This record gives sequence, structure tokens and C-alpha cells, in this order.
Amino acid sequence: MTQTITVIRGDGIGPEIMDATLHVLDALQTGLEYEFADAGVVALEKTGELLPEATMDSIRRNRVALKSPLTTPIGGGFSSINVELRKRFDLYANVRPAVSFPNTKSRFSSGVDILTVRENTEGAYLAEGQTVSEDGETATSMIRVTRHGSERIARYAFELARSTGRKKVTAVHKANIIKSTSGLFLKTAREVAAQYPDIAFEEMIVDNACMQLVMRPEQFDVIVTTNLFGDIISDLCAGLIGGLGLIPGANIGTDAAIFEAVHGTAPDIAGQGKANPCALLLGAAQMLDHLGMCEKAERLRAAIVATLEARDSLTGDLGGDGTTMGFAKAIAGRV
Repeated sequence: MTQTITVIRGDGIGPEIMDATLHVLDALQTGLEYEFADAGVVALEKTGELLPEATMDSIRRNRVALKSPLTTPIGGGFSSINVELRKRFDLYANVRPAVSFPNTKSRFSSGVDILTVRENTEGAYLAEGQTVSEDGETATSMIRVTRHGSERIARYAFELARSTGRKKVTAVHKANIIKSTSGLFLKTAREVAAQYPDIAFEEMIVDNACMQLVMRPEQFDVIVTTNLFGDIISDLCAGLIGGLGLIPGANIGTDAAIFEAVHGTAPDIAGQGKANPCALLLGAAQMLDHLGMCEKAERLRAAIVATLEARDSLTGDLGGDGTTMGFAKAIAGRV
């Protein structure tokens, strides 16, 4: 049976890296069918909406989407299109792998292999509860953490560790100070951990976790944490391996999943063929795993590594002078 996925080409460099990614997926002979949909500035210009209902319907119908970076205009509308998509489809688990790659500009060319599992729907990123006093002197924002949200993200992290053969889950928190919200998350994570005796469990305060990640990242395997901490930690992990150009993201819910590059739209280089497509390609590999095409996902990752090792057509951020599509063609030739 043919699988159709929703494809959102995005803004800025989005269309370029998406075309490159689809070129590689076609070379893999995945058999995927693509249903293109718009979001962001492109959608706003076409329809007057940042998230057209037709795009929502496409994702509901196909249940899997591959998405390039989107621009949220300053001013009216959503505070973030990405956050809105996660809320609309209850994409509660954000999974960002950080893996060392050869020939990258990073302090750790080996030894880093970390999965950050971030709660995606509550915590500090709630839209409600944000107020500024009339005199502009006081701002208030609400943080809400639920047992339900904490339980399902912790369970997802342990199930992911078990299914991928990983040995340890680290719960990152600030329960020593934020005893209510972070305390509930940690208490719930402990309860879930007790149900997985085959997986080692540790707790780490977020400031210590950041220091330990910089000093000895090899000690981490799977990190599970709340929304804001997960956002910060996953970017820190990106810095360990060479930047956001090598970090994909999977947003997983019960009824839908969206896979993406987590970097921005980089409008300063849009249309110039300079963008590195690796993050979206690695997001596509996560998507293939999700669809049960694990062998093709591994072939894709291996082809990326082999191309980096050969320094074949690498883009400027990786030390080469290749183009977006040239790099993609070099990867496609190795799948």
C-alpha cells in the first residue's frame, strides 16, 4: 500500500532543502507519495492564513508530515506556527537526536549520541496566562505541568530507550527550586522509571546537566525533560556536534507526526543554493523509522556519513564549496 505524506516546503531556505531531501528520498525508492501543502509566509500570501485549513486537513488525512522551516510574522496571528501545529495535533513528544558526524566544525567529532525527549505541549510555552500590567512594569507568565503530560513523556522516553537498545534515561529538572511544576514532573518520572528496571535512571538538575553536557557528553544516552529545558538542552547538544544544520526533530502524537529541520529559515541565504540539507534529511530518516522503513532510514544516515567522510560537495557551513542540491546528489549517489 502506498503511503502519502504531507510535504510543507516552508519559507526562506525551506523550498531548497525540501527539494534536496525529496531528491534523496526518491533515490531511496521509498514509494512515498507527496501531497504538498502550504504554511507560514507562503500560505499567508496565497490564502491570507498562516495555517490554512486545507493544510490541517492534509495532515489529519495522511497523519505524517515532512516540514521545512516556517516564518511566523511579527505581530498578529500565532506566537509560533510550530507551537500551534503541536497544539492542534497534540504532538506531545519532541525527539531531537544529536550524533557526532565526521569532518564537522565541532569540539566533539566522535562520542556524542544523545536523544533529547522534550515534552511538547505544556510547561512554559503555554500561550494562556501571559499578561503585562497596564503600567508595563510587571509581566506574568503561567507554567502548567500535569501528571498526565509528565507521565506520557516519561513513558515515551523509556519506551524509546527500550526499542532502540539504549541503556539509560536521565530526567532533567529544577525541582530543588521549582518544587511545584518541576517537582511534579520529577515525581512522575520516578514512578514511570520504576516500571522499567531494565533501563538505568538518573536525575539531574538542569544547570548541572548543561555543565555535564559540555564537559562529558558521552555520559548521556536519553534525556527526558519539560518543554523549555528541552528546547535549551537540544540546542546545546546541537552546539556539541557542529550546529543546528545537523539536528532534526520529530514531533510525535497519537494521531499524527511531523518531522522537521529545527533550524530557522535563514532568509539571508535563501535562493542561493548555500543551505545545508542535512537536518531535514535526518528528519526524513526519523520519518522513515516511524513508517517502519528502518532499513532505508539506516541507508540514508549511512550515506550522509559517507558523504561527510569523503568531503564530497559539502556546503559552506561544513567547510566545502558545494551547493544544496549538489550535496544532496552526492548523498543520493550513496544510498
